Amino acid sequence: MENTIKLVCEHKPLMVAHRGVSGLEKENTMAAFVAAGNRSYFGIETDVHITKDKGHILIHDDTTGRVAETDVSVEGSDFAELRSIRVKDVDESLGRCDLYLPELSEYVKTCDKYGKIGVLELKRPMEKADIDSIIREIQSITDVKNIIFISFDFQNLVFVREILPKQTVQFLTDTVESDLLDKLTVHKMDLDIYYKCITKAFVEDCHAKGILVNCWTVNTKEEGQFVAACGVDFITSNILE
Repeated sequence: MENTIKLVCEHKPLMVAHRGVSGLEKENTMAAFVAAGNRSYFGIETDVHITKDKGHILIHDDTTGRVAETDVSVEGSDFAELRSIRVKDVDESLGRCDLYLPELSEYVKTCDKYGKIGVLELKRPMEKADIDSIIREIQSITDVKNIIFISFDFQNLVFVREILPKQTVQFLTDTVESDLLDKLTVHKMDLDIYYKCITKAFVEDCHAKGILVNCWTVNTKEEGQFVAACGVDFITSNILE
């Protein structure tokens, strides 16, 4: 595939590039982030882990084997070791010197350079001190208001809010529990939900409580048009733009 798929619909949501433009370039690499920067995306999403020696490395999985030449534990390895690992291209080949696991600062600087909002997933449960170190690194580069924090771990987002009471956060989920909207309302959090959970009535219920809705991972025009018609505020996609 040589380019993104253009989503054309009425009331188009804000588009977020999932792990960069991962439908074109290898996920969570600088190539994917720059590809998003050079396009019309509102935001660029990625995943951050804490390394064994407290570095901040960007990768989705808990181990490197699916995307890289060797398989090691991300949180069980030091930052320098992870940086030395070569990442495979989208065709599974090796050899591109620009494909490696980025550090947090590279991603933040790229978002800042291209005027994109960073959508940063905090992977796995983290200590408050580790989240504070992520926030401080971001603040050394740009205004932290340019970042939306997301996580499947609710406590991670509570920690973010304890450090930054007005920070935008989105709780990640692939299920709709009976108390979900009440919990989000109490904590003044937005929602980032699997797109197959979306209905127009559900989005309307969210909006009635002041909750913005992001949905992942929407990769066809038909899916995009459906969730847009439901009224979602953001679409996270590998390839839709």
